[in-house]
Amino acid sequence: MIKLRINGMPVMAEENSTILQAARKLDIKIPTLCHMELECFNLEHRIGSCRVCVVEVSGRRNLAPACCTPVEENMEVRTHTLRAINARRTMLDLLLSNHPKDCLTCEKNLDCELQALAQEMGLHRIIYKGEQSKHKIDLANESIVRDMNKCIMCRRCETACNTIQTVGILSGIKRGFNSTVSTASEKPLVETKCTFCGQCVAACPVGALTEMNRTYDVWRALNDETKHVIVQTAPAVRVALGEEFGLEPGSISTGKMVTALRMLGFDKVFDTDFAADLTIMEETTEFIQRLKENKNLPILTSCCPGWVKFFEHQFPDLLHIPSTAKSPQQMFGAMAKTYYAKKIGVEAKEITVVSVMPCLAKKYEAARSEFTRDGVRDVDIVISTRELANMLKEAGIQFNDLRNSAFDNPMGESTGAGVIFGATGGVLEAVLRTAADWVSGKEIKDIDFDDVRGISGIKEATVNVAGKEIKVAIASGLGNARTLLEKIRKGESTYHAIEIMACPGGCLNGGGQPYIHGDTDILEKRRQALYEEDREKTIRKSHENPYIQKIYREYLGEPGSHLAHELLHTHYTKRKNE
Repeated sequence: MIKLRINGMPVMAEENSTILQAARKLDIKIPTLCHMELECFNLEHRIGSCRVCVVEVSGRRNLAPACCTPVEENMEVRTHTLRAINARRTMLDLLLSNHPKDCLTCEKNLDCELQALAQEMGLHRIIYKGEQSKHKIDLANESIVRDMNKCIMCRRCETACNTIQTVGILSGIKRGFNSTVSTASEKPLVETKCTFCGQCVAACPVGALTEMNRTYDVWRALNDETKHVIVQTAPAVRVALGEEFGLEPGSISTGKMVTALRMLGFDKVFDTDFAADLTIMEETTEFIQRLKENKNLPILTSCCPGWVKFFEHQFPDLLHIPSTAKSPQQMFGAMAKTYYAKKIGVEAKEITVVSVMPCLAKKYEAARSEFTRDGVRDVDIVISTRELANMLKEAGIQFNDLRNSAFDNPMGESTGAGVIFGATGGVLEAVLRTAADWVSGKEIKDIDFDDVRGISGIKEATVNVAGKEIKVAIASGLGNARTLLEKIRKGESTYHAIEIMACPGGCLNGGGQPYIHGDTDILEKRRQALYEEDREKTIRKSHENPYIQKIYREYLGEPGSHLAHELLHTHYTKRKNE
């Protein structure tokens, strides 16, 4: 431990910790902009590029950036001297001078850390006027908008992409006035190995990286009398949406969300959890078959499109081991445009399927060519949790005052197994619940597989499934996925099943969720809320869902049938890894 004084107050800080961390122990606030803590990876982004956090240190000629200056024994620090305050204001003035002035129409308006800091520091006019750097806006993909005219070179997106996700497509380029963060040769994201996971968007403090907004497309669909417009909502949305309306993190707002969606004008409000149960039927069937044959193991879950694209680029030699089952979003779309369309007597092209997802990669996934039949997409429009919240605010819906209501059927009934898809480890636990019953031929009562739970990056466990020891692993965050897969590629580790989610903590921390910038406490509250909803469900195993049983009885036949493969399974593509 290191002893130092900040503003005359003594404090003990860990060796190698920073002035910023020590100040927080004394509840002293030092403004930051480029700094970001990523608690779920025990990682800090601390490059000190913005210099907004400078402080005076006795004996030093220059001001020190608090976010990346290590504490020293008997250090004397002053955080709000006139010199420090003037330097901070100057740095912020310089950032504002090269920043677009379209705050009112910016996607990050009121969510922008630069805007908030300027307000906090009382900066109400532009001091330094002159030329601004100009960069082409990247609008060439379905998921992410890159507007580097708004980039402040904090480089948090680089840490998200290169260090955490290990995708490695972003870096600082050029020098001086024209410097920016971009891809190799400044290619648009769609021409790179970007996974569209959205973690760069979640990390960005300004409007340089935002989601491709599709809310107006939803409004148009809802007001098109020739269309039957239905909506599906992912499990992670219901435990995060309330945060946009001031509710405590982890608040379960399922019933309010359903009511709100009906008020927007959707013809039917369905649940992606239903399709999650359907996914388990197909994926578990595939898993058991591979176990019996001892072939193509470990099976890898395939629900996450960001992870799938990462795999296609980075591990094309292992394309034979992921499950061929589509994600719940795409299974829902396929069933909506076939089974449900037949039930209500309309053509597939007359149905518009809208998805509300915590994930920006879902926008990319819905546009993949293999998820189109006869020119009709399975899923037409994907919006994020944030986009839904903005629609509700635009419609003047008082979310917190709404009564609870239930999803519509037949595709609104789900089990606890479907709910936990939103948390890392949830998909694998749902598979194990059904596999235990099917392999043993009896109903297993103990269905809580606690060893696969938690938000840590990599979890390994050996679980007993009907007397058979099954070795499993869970990875959240693509960097952790790489670690696991490299071991498999080299033959250093063997497993029977692996679940991978692109985002740290799983879908709870998706790129389209309310911004939390790595706050592990919020992620943990969201996770606990999902398992609370799971415990409260009457049915907690996917194969016991009566509407799932009915869809097989009436339409699909049995899990793994020819029709099930045609509608509910997919293939993968080897992609360049440049």
